[in-house]
Amino acid sequence: MLGEREQTSRRPALADLSDAWLVGRSRELVATVQHTNPAEQREIASTLDEMLEEAQRRGEPVLVAQLLRATAVARLVVAPMAAESEPLLDEILAHSRRHGLSLYRADAHALRGRLLVLTGQEDAALTEIARALAILDDMAGQDMQMSRREWAKMQAAALIDCWLVLNQLGVYEAAEEVIARAHRANRESAGPHDITLQLINRVKMLLGWGLRLERVDRHSEAAAKFTTAASMAIAVEAPFAESLFPRKMGVPAVDQIGVLAAALALAAPDAAHIERLEQLTAEPRFPHEQVIIAIALARCHDHAGQRAEALKVLNATRASLGEDYSATTMRLNLMRELARLDSDGEHGAASSMVDYITALEAELWSMRESQIATLNTRREHERLSAQHGAISQQALQDPLTGLPNRRALDEHLRALSAKTTAQPLAVALIDLDRFKGVNDEHSHAEGDDVLRVVASTLRDALRGDDLVARYGGDEFVALLPGAPVSAAKQALGRAVSAVASLPIHLSHGVTLSVGLVSLRPQERADQVLSRADAAMYQAKRRGGNQVATTSSAPPEQPVAPPETDPAPEAEEHP
Repeated sequence: MLGEREQTSRRPALADLSDAWLVGRSRELVATVQHTNPAEQREIASTLDEMLEEAQRRGEPVLVAQLLRATAVARLVVAPMAAESEPLLDEILAHSRRHGLSLYRADAHALRGRLLVLTGQEDAALTEIARALAILDDMAGQDMQMSRREWAKMQAAALIDCWLVLNQLGVYEAAEEVIARAHRANRESAGPHDITLQLINRVKMLLGWGLRLERVDRHSEAAAKFTTAASMAIAVEAPFAESLFPRKMGVPAVDQIGVLAAALALAAPDAAHIERLEQLTAEPRFPHEQVIIAIALARCHDHAGQRAEALKVLNATRASLGEDYSATTMRLNLMRELARLDSDGEHGAASSMVDYITALEAELWSMRESQIATLNTRREHERLSAQHGAISQQALQDPLTGLPNRRALDEHLRALSAKTTAQPLAVALIDLDRFKGVNDEHSHAEGDDVLRVVASTLRDALRGDDLVARYGGDEFVALLPGAPVSAAKQALGRAVSAVASLPIHLSHGVTLSVGLVSLRPQERADQVLSRADAAMYQAKRRGGNQVATTSSAPPEQPVAPPETDPAPEAEEHP
């Protein structure tokens, strides 16, 4: 446990620790949180909150995403804290969209699906998984903000989070496809802990699948699933010994992980498994795992001729589930096992009841097939919607610089001019000095590189809610909502200095001439841009590399507008 004294003493040291340490430590805490008591779980959550604050202070987008995810997952896997994960998941979605981190956006949808399953909202959970898979399906390649190893690990994590929901919903065919993709993603980057998790997850899936197949009398297929699960349970031993799981040293994994012991018992029920399973049943588990272990234990009791003990185990598990409906498929497996043992009793089951149960199971099986079709339909819908959104975005985006284009600028300017909260609205027209020489002396490809560098520098120099758009050629327009001319002039002055300070091999010596005005009441977009253009030419005539401003007050005699704008004030930037 992280004692209070230890935790307090570590707080100042977080700033001195590396990004890799923060990520590694967060993974350790997430792996530990499920296996501790409530007080320690709350302390782990608090520690992760502090680590997230440190990551946000550093501002590196991938690091922030990694800590946001760890902080959310640590709460999601602990039932009493699960609801606290919701605002964190919303934050991951917003952060991932803002920084183009598609893997984290997909995973946020998958984690939302997990949260919805916990509250019994299975249809909504299926929609979230469809969204997550659609994003993962459409990924063109590795995100350059992440290393190849980080990319592979995060891709596997997002797929496993999708798999967890599909497995809980009993959509096993889709779950198998997803976990196979996770295995491929993990192949190059997986460590012992990842391999252990992968094998345990596949064991859970195979056991649930086998129990479901039994309910429709496909017993040979079910037996094959149990046999495969048992072989995987044995294969877990080697990586488990080097994993992050809290474990008893020198004790086999099957004596510590309930579903592994259940796999051996379901493959070959025997009294020899009873003691081990009874010990593991007493430990707190997720409902999904709890039911699997209980059924395995009941079958071993039944095999040993202890029918009463078997029923006692199943009834106790049913009572412990209470109103928790996060594992509906597993609850039905439990009820079927109870019915099976009861029906083999002294009086047996009425023939009509057996016929009814058989028909009901057939209906549920067809509903499962409908669920798979629903998932695939929603997945395709989300994929097509995303493609349509990307096409719409491209229509409003300059392909060279990635900035909004002139059409997007017009829409933003109209919207901001109608908002009282955006007033005053500063409008700047920005032109590159000596840009023609770059194209003439070097090449148009070099000129394109300069435009991209300048666009990025401008965007970084202004506030997050300011808009920088490419107006055409080597001209840009900046909109600064809520900024009076004096503040906007300072901000744009910093942008002018930033471009002038660029290394010569990046800028080829170009600088900026900026014309700055403030939007007048009832002024049209073309009018304010015309005034900004006139101010920009004043900056040009004064030698460039500066910001020129004009008064925002309208002329007193509108019937006879002056032929030229008032003389601008200029601010030079060496």
